[in-house]
Amino acid sequence: MFRNGLEPWHLLIVAIVVIVLFGSKKLPEAARGLGKSMRILKSEAKAMKEDDTARPSTAPTVASGPAD
Repeated sequence: MFRNGLEPWHLLIVAIVVIVLFGSKKLPEAARGLGKSMRILKSEAKAMKEDDTARPSTAPTVASGPAD
């Protein structure tokens, strides 16, 4: 049913609709905002990854003792 779900003419229609809805003046501003958000997300994800590797795992351990 959806073998060729996204063809080039679909992208053209979506681009035209976006231009009509937002106008050509708002698109560069929206692209800048999206790029800035992606940079922030990428830097935060990298910081979280570095934080996890720098800190040793503090998972609780089960103490094996004599059974009662």
